[in-house]
Amino acid sequence: PIIKDGKLFGLGSNDAGASLVSLLHVFLHYFNYSNLAYNLVFAGTAEEEISGKNCIECLVPELPAIDCAIIGEPTLMQLAVAERGLMVLDVVVPGVAGHAARGEGQNAIYNALPVIDVFKNYRFSKTSDLLGPVGQTVTVIETTNKAHNIVPPDCKLVVDVRVNECYTFDQILAELHLQINNAAVTLTPRSTRLKSSAIALEHPLVKAGIAIGSKPYGSPTTSDKALVSFPALKMGPGESARSHSADEFVFVAEIENGIQKYIELLDQVLRNQ
Repeated sequence: PIIKDGKLFGLGSNDAGASLVSLLHVFLHYFNYSNLAYNLVFAGTAEEEISGKNCIECLVPELPAIDCAIIGEPTLMQLAVAERGLMVLDVVVPGVAGHAARGEGQNAIYNALPVIDVFKNYRFSKTSDLLGPVGQTVTVIETTNKAHNIVPPDCKLVVDVRVNECYTFDQILAELHLQINNAAVTLTPRSTRLKSSAIALEHPLVKAGIAIGSKPYGSPTTSDKALVSFPALKMGPGESARSHSADEFVFVAEIENGIQKYIELLDQVLRNQ
């Protein structure tokens, strides 16, 4: 990678290479300590960005029981104690094919307009103190028909739904069906793996983070935190807004500070017993 003016440039440098090398350094820092309160496991895992199956999910069953974890993600070393879940919906709105010149058929795009309106304007009633309201965004719209003179027989939408901890995915789907109020419209989740998650503010990891001056908050983005069944704190050097951007970078000083902050936090949990 290129380092210029204190910035380390490169795809993945901020998300989440900085966390990866910082956590590895912290693991090596504690490696020769004896009588720590907990055993440490370092896991550098793949496929987080694509929610792939060969990710942390396939590793956890091979490990001993895990009490808690730090998930390395760019949070400016603040404490992401909760994060929204992600459910991607494939929505199909039917119509009837016909010739545009003769005014035949039933235009699936027009049928989709009230469905899009639901996703645009409907507000779920339960709002989270940490994660705010459920968010839903139509991100793709297309028809299988590509001819200019044919009324499309179907309209397909992709909807990005960000779920707070107040709802299950099944509850979200049931409420959307109720609002759309059209049995012919299908809503199919691509996956229900990336659930919302939270770690208690009273958890020792969180209390240790607060003690070193970091602040808890709810994260709008998802991570491997959604795929583990044990309490997990998302925390790491770098800034989330830089992720997946052109000329992605992380400040070298952020990595140095991240290592120091990780050690200050874990000293309270591992050694002050």
